[in-house]
Amino acid sequence: MFVEIVFVGLPIDRDEVEEAVGAAFALDGEVTGAGSGMGRCHLDLDIAEDSEPAAALARLRAVLSGVSECATLNVSE
Repeated sequence: MFVEIVFVGLPIDRDEVEEAVGAAFALDGEVTGAGSGMGRCHLDLDIAEDSEPAAALARLRAVLSGVSECATLNVSE
């Protein structure tokens, strides 16, 4: 599963979020890209194919709970 996490108005440094997401998915995923520009930033997260999608997304939402109001998840298989 691939998740693009798009942030608009992120109140903290993107690197902090990237580290938290990377740590949460260290065993079954990887942050494969990041970028910023025009008032937005994003992280690309690849989650292992054998992961349960609902559980993985719940874990991701928990990691993003402090910045969820400025995050949009674009999920693809």
